[in-house]
Amino acid sequence: MHLMDLTATELSRLIATRAISPSETMAAYLERLPAVNGAINAIVSPCDPDALMSQARAMDDAPRRGWLHGLPFAVKDLVAVRGVRTTYGSPLHRDNVPEYDDLLAARLRAAGAIFTGKTNTPEWGHGSHSFNPVFGVTRNPYDTTRSAGGSSGGAAAALAARLVPVADGSDMMGSLRNPAAFCNVYGFRPSYGRVPGDADGDTFLATLATDGPMARTVEDLARLLDVLAGENPQVPFGRPAGDFAGQLKRDGRRDLRGLRVGWLGDWGGAYGCEPGILDLCEEGLGVLESLGARVERLAPPFPAEDLWTAWIHLRGFLNAGAKGAQAADPAVFAQLKPETQWEIRTGQAVSAAQVYAASVVRSRWYATAANLFRRFDILAMPAAQVWPFPAEWRWPQAINGRAMDTYHRWMEVVVPVSLLGLPSLAVPCGFGPGGLPTGMQLIGPDGGDEAVLAVGAHYHRATDWPARRPPP
Repeated sequence: MHLMDLTATELSRLIATRAISPSETMAAYLERLPAVNGAINAIVSPCDPDALMSQARAMDDAPRRGWLHGLPFAVKDLVAVRGVRTTYGSPLHRDNVPEYDDLLAARLRAAGAIFTGKTNTPEWGHGSHSFNPVFGVTRNPYDTTRSAGGSSGGAAAALAARLVPVADGSDMMGSLRNPAAFCNVYGFRPSYGRVPGDADGDTFLATLATDGPMARTVEDLARLLDVLAGENPQVPFGRPAGDFAGQLKRDGRRDLRGLRVGWLGDWGGAYGCEPGILDLCEEGLGVLESLGARVERLAPPFPAEDLWTAWIHLRGFLNAGAKGAQAADPAVFAQLKPETQWEIRTGQAVSAAQVYAASVVRSRWYATAANLFRRFDILAMPAAQVWPFPAEWRWPQAINGRAMDTYHRWMEVVVPVSLLGLPSLAVPCGFGPGGLPTGMQLIGPDGGDEAVLAVGAHYHRATDWPARRPPP
């Protein structure tokens, strides 16, 4: 077996016991990268191989810095990494090499990760298809004519292709859940505040997006979450660091008998799904039932159109504010992708009354969800509404004949979670007749990260789709 086929936990354990060295691991990474990455374009801005080997050799006999000690790690290209080209997928930052680490990169570096490059993303992270004018499109390892999703598409494709053992993602509108489904890996959106951001721009109103871990096993997710989580005293709404891997190990001794799962499906038809996706999700729910869970089909608990209107108003409002400088300069605005221009224009047209109304909808939906979690331990929904689509498309124009009225309406199924900042684990659910993967969300109450990961770990042991069905 190739070293890069091992999980992050396995590699970390072998390095800790000196069964292998960081330099051997880096050599395996550098061997696989040119053989695989050319076909999928998952890792961009690759670091110099000689410099990487030098860093790895220096760590061979150095004191162990953390769980990621000596592991190759490619960071999403929306995160600034000191000394590594960071473009945000934008031609405006084509040659940007930061002199600092964002908080997420700093925590990874402190835990011993060796940064090997970046993972590709759509420009500014807008859209769930990872293409941009700087690096081009990331392709799906299961079918290179298809999309790997986004905005963490590079991360998901790199994980599936065994180019990285574990990866960071971010999620505003399914940006790590959708590509996880497209690439047969796991993506965990933690409770809002669990993984803090940097003290840049607004940190009080902008509570729709978070970073989170991606992996091929739930154990690896929990271990990476241990690295990323913990309060940043410079930003509000933080949550204390946890012992997610330790809790997962303790919870693993329990079974799922009596677990109450509410299946929201396609929200009564509001979130149309291409044929076969709901069927595979229900097979995944059948796995939970075989482990002792009770699954109940639920009617839509809240008007989907109200959630969508609140979502586009809040998202547009925040994007227009964050991109105010670019919007003010016509020459710069013209260089932004059409989807980003749409976000800015939408946000600029939103009134104070609409922002308040959106916040009221969000508040009422939070209360409704809290009541649901009195009856259910876990809620479940699809993680994607469509199968991986042709890589040449910008985005799917229709689902089952229903035209999409925005560039991201085809991802609407992720909005109920994102509005509330709930923990949501995207788990693989197998493959359709065309050999393409899909996945399902397992959703917990606010702050219930450990419980969601525990359910996911039981599911993983019963299925292990990433190992059972690696890319061809």
